[in-house]
Amino acid sequence: MIIIKSHKEFESYTGKELGVSNWHLITQEQIDKFADATLDKQWIHTDPERAKIDSPFKATIAHGYLILSLIPFFWKQIVDVQNIKMEVNYGIEQLKFGQAVVVGSEVRCRVFLTSIVNLRGVSKATKYIQLEIKGQPKHAFTANVLFLYHFM
Repeated sequence: MIIIKSHKEFESYTGKELGVSNWHLITQEQIDKFADATLDKQWIHTDPERAKIDSPFKATIAHGYLILSLIPFFWKQIVDVQNIKMEVNYGIEQLKFGQAVVVGSEVRCRVFLTSIVNLRGVSKATKYIQLEIKGQPKHAFTANVLFLYHFM
């Protein structure tokens, strides 16, 4: 795990891979809880019996927004940004879903620091994130994810 304590330290990683998270198993329980929280109970996510018959994947798949919502969980395994008052999700650019995440799959994030700029004392970091699926050649998604860091 990388520990970052200042904008200057963060900046030294520009253009580099920051690291790779641990694998995380996507379960039906996690998918169902996400469906309950978001009110998105489409059968392709929540009905394993129907998915076996009607889905091209022959199983349920995770919501795209579920796998996106795992970014902070994975990020905390890769980098510990310290000496901050606040960390804010700022946006996602050039998001592309490459492959569905079938229930029972394991996924992990690979993160690169594309850029970091100082905006009057607030660091805006752009991270290129790839969500990998164990045993699959295509990523679940790739995206440029922006965060704001308010260092002390």
